[in-house]
Amino acid sequence: MASNGNGNVAGKGNGRNGLPKIQTQKRQNGICHDDSSAPVKVQTIDELHSLQRKKSAPTTPLDGVQGAFANFSEDERQKQQLQSISASLASLTRETGPKVVRGDPARRPETPRVAHGPDHYFTPTFAASDSSLKFTHVLYNLSPAELYEQAIKYEKGSFITSSGALATLSGAKTGRSPKDKRVVRDDVTENELWWGKGSPNIEMDEQTFLVNRERAVDYLNSLEKVFVNDQFLNWDPENRIKVRIVSARAYHSLFMHNMCIRPSPEELENFGTPDFTIYNAGQFPCNRYTHYMTSSTSIDLNLGRREMVILGTQYAGEMKKGLFGVMHYLMPKRQILSLHSGCNMGKDGDVALFFGLSGTGKTTLSTDHNRYLIGDDEHCWSDKGVSNIEGGCYAKCIDLSKEKEPDIWNAIKFGTVLENVVFDEHTREVDYLDKSVTENTRAAYPIEYIPNAKIPCVGPHPKNVILLACDAFGVLPPVSKLSLAQTMYHFISGYTALVAGTEEGVKEPRATFSACFGAAFIMLHPTKYAEMLATKMEKHGATGWLVNTGWSGGSYGAGSRMKLAYTRKIIDAIHSGKLLNANYKKTEVFGLEIPTEVEGVPSEILDPVNTWSNKKAYKETLLKLAGLFKNNFEVFVNHKIGKDDKLTQEILAAGPNF
Repeated sequence: MASNGNGNVAGKGNGRNGLPKIQTQKRQNGICHDDSSAPVKVQTIDELHSLQRKKSAPTTPLDGVQGAFANFSEDERQKQQLQSISASLASLTRETGPKVVRGDPARRPETPRVAHGPDHYFTPTFAASDSSLKFTHVLYNLSPAELYEQAIKYEKGSFITSSGALATLSGAKTGRSPKDKRVVRDDVTENELWWGKGSPNIEMDEQTFLVNRERAVDYLNSLEKVFVNDQFLNWDPENRIKVRIVSARAYHSLFMHNMCIRPSPEELENFGTPDFTIYNAGQFPCNRYTHYMTSSTSIDLNLGRREMVILGTQYAGEMKKGLFGVMHYLMPKRQILSLHSGCNMGKDGDVALFFGLSGTGKTTLSTDHNRYLIGDDEHCWSDKGVSNIEGGCYAKCIDLSKEKEPDIWNAIKFGTVLENVVFDEHTREVDYLDKSVTENTRAAYPIEYIPNAKIPCVGPHPKNVILLACDAFGVLPPVSKLSLAQTMYHFISGYTALVAGTEEGVKEPRATFSACFGAAFIMLHPTKYAEMLATKMEKHGATGWLVNTGWSGGSYGAGSRMKLAYTRKIIDAIHSGKLLNANYKKTEVFGLEIPTEVEGVPSEILDPVNTWSNKKAYKETLLKLAGLFKNNFEVFVNHKIGKDDKLTQEILAAGPNF
């Protein structure tokens, strides 16, 4: 097209091929502009980028606000919040904490110099040292999108997968390190906690804890930036715990964002001082020459100071389970029972608890499309009912498929953390069968990613308490109704059987006992939790059940695994109440009450003796397992429950008799 001397395109109407014509006009400065939209009024690319991000709706209306900072202005509340974080990061050998400022250092052209500008920060007063000359930038309660940016930009091994989840690596440690976990033994915990044989609590003294705390805090303060999460534990508002997590990795911050309960903006602005603080300096090792240290890894719990220190492991599950241990200590003090269990609720409000060790089907059976999910792993049972401790789920991913676990599969999307998975370098599609990094691949996601999750995650008192065992010996019945004493016995035992690896061609099941179905996390003696469970079951009329999801017709290698369809029918009959009204008979040795029929389940498999062709081998295997139960229970025999040993004798009598 020809242009006239004034710079206007010649002709009117549409341009070539019917396209709208661009009208231009020469300005006084001789520059032609596209008149279809006004030019952006900025001078630099940084200004343009600043327009891209608008400020979050920041302030909560102060009218009627209750909380730690309720009477402060917005500026004062921001400063108080940073003072609280600085106090958390305080070294115990110096008077106060480090200089802290909110925001990403990469987006700060210079260190702030004014006390009350738009970028809030806090400068304590203490003697000059290298750490006092620098600011520690605090990335406070970042959103998943912000944490994705931090992880991908600064943390090697972080990628966005094809489903939108964030793939991360936990470093050399791909699971928990129970032998490196320590608990401070002081005048109080000396008498309160479970110590000695069978206990997960390995002691350390206060001084050693402070040495490790100082090491962790000094490491975190040496960094240009730290991530701080202020969140809650326990969906019961009257008994929730405020937790602060200080970490060096976006991966850890996003993991805890998902796993703890996320506060509303109003709750966050009035958060105040936390009830418990985690210092995650996992990238930095502990000093192996420090007393009580046996490796470069140490996970240290100080219940008196309400603090936890992590050194030498980047595995995020240490934070989750460390806080679970804290709840196992704090909640029983309030007469609230803390439980390592799944929990769901029917449409009529009937709640069921599912206990079970790894491989028993706890997650599979508690995730039921016909019922609401209250939680998959950690719960409290108070005088008002049950509540989930967490705000998320931590699911195993090995061999995951859309067909087997559709809810977990669909939950792996934007916001979800995928730990140690392997994916295609081009398509970023995850191969859940690949164990190259570890078998313990995991996904951490908010509980609302599960479609039938009950929000808030609370429910009435449980109607059924289901103990799951994967019995690879093949001698426990598919389902047994338990007396109160039997429920306590099997709850304290926490039995399942793992299949051992091949050794010279011989495969043999290995019995595993974990007190209260979670011995690695409990703080008090198992009988304390068992007593509380029995009291609550008796008061609220709950029924105990033992369900075997393991082998039938013989031990592992001879028999076959119980069909999941049959187990689901059994669980359905428990939920509906039909199994309560069935006819029962008692088994030998274990003295278990077993139903003579269950709808949809072949009657002959309900009594395991019927499924074994070799009756002598069945009896021998039954006695062998009974002996293993008896040997395991020896640890608990001398521990009295209540004011006399009557209850203890009842529990012992409820075990195998041979």
